[in-house]
Amino acid sequence: MSIDKLRLRELYSQRSKHSNYQILPRNLAEIIGDDIQVKTRYEAERLAYIIDNVVVRNKSILEIGGNTGYFTFEMLDHGAKRVHYYEGDKAHSEFVRIASKYLNLDDELEISDRYYPFTDDESGNKYDVILLLNVLHHVGDDYGDKKISIENAKKTIIKQLNSLATIGEVIVFQLGFNWKGNRELCLFEKGTKEELIDYIKKGTKKHWEIFKIGIAESRGDVIKYYDANTENMKRLDSLGEFLNRPLIIMRSLR
Repeated sequence: MSIDKLRLRELYSQRSKHSNYQILPRNLAEIIGDDIQVKTRYEAERLAYIIDNVVVRNKSILEIGGNTGYFTFEMLDHGAKRVHYYEGDKAHSEFVRIASKYLNLDDELEISDRYYPFTDDESGNKYDVILLLNVLHHVGDDYGDKKISIENAKKTIIKQLNSLATIGEVIVFQLGFNWKGNRELCLFEKGTKEELIDYIKKGTKKHWEIFKIGIAESRGDVIKYYDANTENMKRLDSLGEFLNRPLIIMRSLR
């Protein structure tokens, strides 16, 4: 195994709060092996829903909080023109940097190894698609003011989400039910999908329009995201907290 492959395996395996959080994209799994233990967050299943509902080919994409780059690399593999990847975890961003060189993707992939500022995009870029998956409920924890209250965190989540409407045409968004990932700090009184969606819809109505909501369903041993309907909108605790998070796709009104 080459030095680059060994370094990629080492970085991918480093232990941290969000390590081993994503499966490897197909092109990297073939190169460095898929034998590293990962607790999947159903990346392939979410990707399938995104690809079915968002035009990716020849589009420019911003991924905020890209972790080890599963969605970034898959977007490029599905024909995206370019991807700008932001990630504040140095091991994760270094993994993506080395992988990008190994895969000869430096011309298509821009890497920012820091937390996204949620102000006017410092690069001045505009994007066709923004991926913001399971990031904003970590405000005041992984990034931002550590002393912020949960009520102000909820206001900040909406403010940061709305700030992106001026630089992106479409956003694919997920939010956890628990602030900082702490079950004692639930963002919504009953922890339902309806509450989460209503919170996003009301808070962003002048900036974003929801046009698709994907909901995970378990049919036999298979997990797949389907369009929201009366039945799958019910909270199903047997699926776990993560699979109850709606996958919300919105278009900018700005």
